[in-house]
Amino acid sequence: MLPAEILKKVRRIEIRTNRLVNESLAGEYHSVFKGRGMEFAEVREYQVGDDIRTIDWNVTSRMGHPYVKKHVEERELTVILLVDFSASEEFGTRRQFKREIEAELCALLAFSAIKNNDRVGLLAFTDRIEKFLPPKKGKDHVLRVIREVLYFRPRGRTTDLGQALQHMYRAITKRSVVFIVSDFLAEGFEQPLRVAARKHDLIAITVTDPREEDLPPIGLLHLEDAETGDRVFVDTSDRRTRERFRAWAAARRAAREALFRSVGIDALELFTDRAYDVPLVRFFHRRARRMRR
Repeated sequence: MLPAEILKKVRRIEIRTNRLVNESLAGEYHSVFKGRGMEFAEVREYQVGDDIRTIDWNVTSRMGHPYVKKHVEERELTVILLVDFSASEEFGTRRQFKREIEAELCALLAFSAIKNNDRVGLLAFTDRIEKFLPPKKGKDHVLRVIREVLYFRPRGRTTDLGQALQHMYRAITKRSVVFIVSDFLAEGFEQPLRVAARKHDLIAITVTDPREEDLPPIGLLHLEDAETGDRVFVDTSDRRTRERFRAWAAARRAAREALFRSVGIDALELFTDRAYDVPLVRFFHRRARRMRR
């Protein structure tokens, strides 16, 4: 794809996601992702209604009348986009490929972050660490993140999420908000996920295509695993075959959801055959309500 075409597509994504940020997520992002704590801002005179626990007794004794300490939220966050670039992300049978949804989702999260003066970083992985963009601020940096998610061509094809989590744990020393964007068609990442969740605020976003859960009754299909290249013939006209496939997919989903609950991380699933904005906004609302309790 020519550079001009790349820029045009990035610009379309920027316009679409910026609108969603401004209309639906501007206030929620701030509520959903808290800063690192409270920091001292200033001392001012006591006013009726101030909490007496905030009185600064040293200043009060010097000035002869009450003064209180004022604190503000230490707002600046680091947001890490941990994005799966394995070959299975190129799959899609309906509206979009999984990779396209991931690019728009990363754009939305990144623009929400810089609107709140937070830093954004990207860690792209397959069976290896493909790309690491250290966290930075600014629109130019966000646009680079979007370009990488859209057009970076990885060397690996399979998935090693455990390795990616371990690398992120070592590379990002400060507690951060980490969005794991993947189809989670991987194994052996349970322990690294638990370790990372103790240090960072993890949010797992699963991107799924309907054909990964239900086969259409269209006869003999030649299926190929995008990551391993393994091939198999499946007779989709056979009802029992379709039922076994649905049961296997349901068990996989149940195991994934149980893992996320046991680790204590928030999770969201998006699909290639439907818009992602409504479920994403609902997710933000639910999390914001929970954090206000």
